[in-house]
Amino acid sequence: MSIKSESIWAPSPSTTRGQPTPISADPKGERVAYASNKSIFLRSIDIPAVSTQYSGHTTATTVGRFSPSGYYVASGDVSGTVRVWDCVGEGATKGEYHIIGGKINDLAWDGDSARIIAVGDGKEKFGHCITADSGNSVGEISGHSSQINSVSIRQQRPLRAMTGSDDTSLVFYHGAPFKFNTSIRKHQRFIYGVAFSPDGSSVVSVGADKQIFLYDGKTGEPKAEIGAGEHKGSIFGVSWSKDSKKFVTSSADQTVKIWDAEAGKAIQTWRMGEEGKVSIPDHQVGVVWPHGRSDGLILSLNLNGDLNYLSEGNPSPHKLVHGHQKNITAIAASDARDSEQTLFTGSSDGRICNWNISTGTANHLDGEGHTNYMSAITAAPGGRIYSVGWDDSLRSIDASATVFTGSATSTDGQPKGVAVTSDGLTAVATHKGVQTFRDGQKQKETHFNNASPTAIAAGGKMIAVACDDGSLLILSPTSLETERKVNSLGSAISTLSFSPTGEYLAAGCSNGKISVFNTSTWEVAISRWSSHTARVTSISWNKEGTHAVSGGLDTNVFVWSVEKPGMRVGKANAHKDGVNGVAWVGDGKVVSVGGDAAVKVWRVEGLS
Repeated sequence: MSIKSESIWAPSPSTTRGQPTPISADPKGERVAYASNKSIFLRSIDIPAVSTQYSGHTTATTVGRFSPSGYYVASGDVSGTVRVWDCVGEGATKGEYHIIGGKINDLAWDGDSARIIAVGDGKEKFGHCITADSGNSVGEISGHSSQINSVSIRQQRPLRAMTGSDDTSLVFYHGAPFKFNTSIRKHQRFIYGVAFSPDGSSVVSVGADKQIFLYDGKTGEPKAEIGAGEHKGSIFGVSWSKDSKKFVTSSADQTVKIWDAEAGKAIQTWRMGEEGKVSIPDHQVGVVWPHGRSDGLILSLNLNGDLNYLSEGNPSPHKLVHGHQKNITAIAASDARDSEQTLFTGSSDGRICNWNISTGTANHLDGEGHTNYMSAITAAPGGRIYSVGWDDSLRSIDASATVFTGSATSTDGQPKGVAVTSDGLTAVATHKGVQTFRDGQKQKETHFNNASPTAIAAGGKMIAVACDDGSLLILSPTSLETERKVNSLGSAISTLSFSPTGEYLAAGCSNGKISVFNTSTWEVAISRWSSHTARVTSISWNKEGTHAVSGGLDTNVFVWSVEKPGMRVGKANAHKDGVNGVAWVGDGKVVSVGGDAAVKVWRVEGLS
């Protein structure tokens, strides 16, 4: 057997309300770079399901920028560290430099791809200029009294740079080495974005005061104020077209506008969200106008993390790219017997996405969903999906229509898991006990006095429940009475999974071991699946029941064989911060999710 990565379905960019989110495009206009959780993702613009992940940072990332050469990316994080790494080859780290004692908000490359200015919210200083290959100082960023939100470097000589800060001032620098030249005060509130035009003739600034100012690119002299009163909310992002004649802005008023720099007028406006309705998730917090393309494509980012594909002359976005922003905590694949198989994933913020497995594209579900942490998702016969969350509710999803159906069903406690028997009975394990439901109506419930359930699974008409005292109980679906108590495994069971035929029950434990029970005798049939070094979070069987895949908090994914228990293949560091869920999606294909909010597809070969 062998396992190899087939694709990474990237998460959405991490966003924060009221703050700009930098996004960057490579010089060819083929990929976009952005920060998500503790990683930087480089995502194909034309085929969003194709992406690469850089996971060298140890804290939450904030910005990733392509070098003008296109060979490297510089990325920053909340600890004040900047990393420079190869974005063409294997992603090897070229340098790691500690810049400031706080969050990096933005960074910029010079035209030679040799120098980087990184800025943010430091304790002693708010930015620094270094060489990309060695981290040596090549200038000083000074003149501000509060955090710097944005920086831009003129790509031609003589080198110039501009920074914009929360202290409402812009500082213009001469270089190299970069040193303070002049301070400019035109804005009344926080400055969120500055950008030199590609030809170096102009530089533009935008901010929370809804104003746009143009300056001379060589001297920093103010030239004009543009579009007073056009934007009705803070302007978070600005990006130039490759001909330097136009630029685009994104704002909290849910609009993206293209401006004619010379005429000083808006020539096109897109408004996101429902017409006439204020929608906070549709705040446009970032924008990039990729150079190197002939189609004039613009990418804007909303607070929800969705990427809008905009084309000049087209009145509405022609594509929306969705995904998760937070830790993915639950996964299930729909029953593929009636239609094309769909993957459902749920995250710690309550968001559920459905994924087209053949294309790798995601959509958010319609209807009222969960408001809190997603505990579990499971597929039921007949095209239904059931989910439970920490809003103490059970919800039903129509897999074919990808919508929530009916209203939420309340549970009697915090759900730990959900399972469905072959005849459609839904069983929910809470911290108090087990409840069963049919068509949204409660059937039975039982409470455990001295133990709390940790996992639940259903196979045929059997319900298996694991408790925190290490016990494994087999319950009657009709009465929820304990039919059998299986011998303790010596460690708390964290996940359960029946094989498709119901012949086996796999139990993953908090110590990393997996035991497989024969359901006819309830004796341990396999005890050699023990390669995880931390809690096993998820187990899934292939449809033949010959192999199982497991994921754990040790970041590993393993594929196991029933016939040859000692034979296994694995992938270390599959997900940064641990694997939270795994699922088989067809012959020889496994999907995993985890703390990096990404969905990863693995090809398993040699199963026969």
